[in-house]
This record gives sequence, C-alpha cells and structure tokens, in this order.
Amino acid sequence: MFVRVTLVLAFTASVIPDCFGVAPKIKLNDGYEIPGLGIGTWLGFTKDGQRVQTTGDEVQKAVEWAIDAGYRHIDTAAIYSTETQVGKAVNNKIAEGVIKREDVFITTKLWNDRHAEDAVIPALQESLQRLNTSYVDLYLIHWPIAEFSNHTLDGTDYLTTWKGMVAARAQGLTRSIGVSNFNVQQLNRLQEASDVVPAALQVEINLNLQQPSLLEYCQKHGIVVTGYTPFGSLFGARGRDEPPPPRVDHPELVRIATKYNKTVPQVVLRYEVELGVIPIPKSTTKSRIEQNIAVFDFALTAEERATLRNFDKHYRVIPVKHWSKSPYYPFEKN
Repeated sequence: MFVRVTLVLAFTASVIPDCFGVAPKIKLNDGYEIPGLGIGTWLGFTKDGQRVQTTGDEVQKAVEWAIDAGYRHIDTAAIYSTETQVGKAVNNKIAEGVIKREDVFITTKLWNDRHAEDAVIPALQESLQRLNTSYVDLYLIHWPIAEFSNHTLDGTDYLTTWKGMVAARAQGLTRSIGVSNFNVQQLNRLQEASDVVPAALQVEINLNLQQPSLLEYCQKHGIVVTGYTPFGSLFGARGRDEPPPPRVDHPELVRIATKYNKTVPQVVLRYEVELGVIPIPKSTTKSRIEQNIAVFDFALTAEERATLRNFDKHYRVIPVKHWSKSPYYPFEKN
C-alpha cells in the first residue's frame, strides 16, 4: 500500500532561514538534495495547441521574485525557450548576494530530437550556455519518445539516450540525471538495462491525475517524483473537452482552504506535498508565486486527504496523443 507522508514544518514563506529557502530538502538516491517545491517556467499551450512563447522578460522576473520569496528549485527545459531568462535571473540574484550558485537547484531537460547517444552532451552544453552556468543540478530525458527535427517519429530507444545521460553526469555537466513522462514499465526496463537508477521522475500530478501506483513504484525504488501541471483543471478547461471537477470554487476545497486561512491552490499544493510529490507550479504573477510556496506551515487531516483523493479520475491535461503511434508512447491510448 502506498504511504502518504505528512510533513509539518515550522517556517513559512514569510520567514526565510538565511539562504536555504523555504521548502524542505529531499535526499536523492545519488546523495544530492532537491528542494521539496519549485517554480516551473513552462508557459503552457494556447487554445489552438501551440506552445505559449515569451513576449518579454516575464520569466526572468518570475524567477527573481521566486528566489526572493524563498524558492531554491527552478524547473526549465530546452523546448520551453526559457533557459536564457532563468540564467539571467539566477545570475542577477548571485550578483546581488541573495544566493550562491550552490544554493539553487536548476533542472533542465533534453528534447526529443537529441536522443542519439552522442547528441546528449552537446544538447546539454547548449542548455548550459543559455543558462550561463557550468552545470545543472538535474538533467531529464523530457519524453521517452524520440523524433526528428521535422517532428516525425524517430525510433531511437530511450535506453540509448540514457547512456548519453550517464556520460553527461560523468563529465560533471549535471549532478543528477533522471527522466520525465516515463511509465512504470519503462522505468523497469531502464533499471534492468543500466546500473544507474534515475534520481528523479517528472510527471503530471494533480487532483484529477494522482497516479498512486506510479508514486508507489518510485517510492519503492528511491526515485523522487516532481509533479508538473499541479493545478490540473482547477481553473477550467484548456481548449479540450470539459474536464472533471473540481474547480477552484468547489465547496469542499473552499471549506478546507478557509479552515487554514489558505487559498484553494495552496491546499492543492499541500496535498501533493503530502503525497510525497515535489510540485513545480508555474506563475508569472508575484503574489501567486509568493502564495504557492507558503504551504509548509499547515497539514491536512486524514479526512481532508480522503476528500481530495476522491477527485482522482485518471484524467490527463497533457495526453500528447499526437505521439500515440510511437512504440514508446507512455500513456493509455484509449
């Protein structure tokens, strides 16, 4: 049975203990530590399914606000086109004396068109140049699916890609390596083929998609889970079919939030923390960035967790069905 862990901590986002940030640190299986909540820098999709592009320095500002609020974990990726702004924000805060490089945990990801073993290190070096840093803390295979630059499917096996990831770690370009959007069977296959266990898995986790079996597997094998799209459909549909409830005004969520003098999004993030997940909420609004990390000064009851667990409907916000013909497509095809 999967054990849900409740963390009760004495500090909040308004009380930052020197340079160490607000979120507790979690030990990775390779000995490094990762902060238990981060800021995401993927800007999402437009209504017609295209990636939202940056229009100014909004990501840089968001990351700077996040660091000031006590975040020490920043998530980006080559495909997001936000690495340059993340690098500027981090280096600005280093120059201001707010942090040192070793105080902040930076994750970036390998895109699908660089899955060849000998393409991994050059891809990471390009990310490092954009981030203006000599290493990242965590490098992830973004998807188990390879594709060519023209977006047609490439049959490269992610086991081959993993060898390149191991080599990148050996060169000191990244401290830890992991994967994203892999399922249990793919994680099993990877572990059977390599002596290096992924330090982390990043997947979609929210109220409608809680993935208890996957979380249980990762806990058993010492793989830390970070959760993207942590609010799911809390704020409504994203241009597809009408998603299942809840919305941000759901009476049960409002009741719980009122009890703790928190917002509904804060309650959702707290629940995910108690699932053993590291949420990486995205925002470019200063007040919301500050609110999102203020979730370590309260704990939910067993009854409240049961209420939130009941919203799990196995509904994906990001099913990427255009890749469903790949032999490495990680999700259900129905």
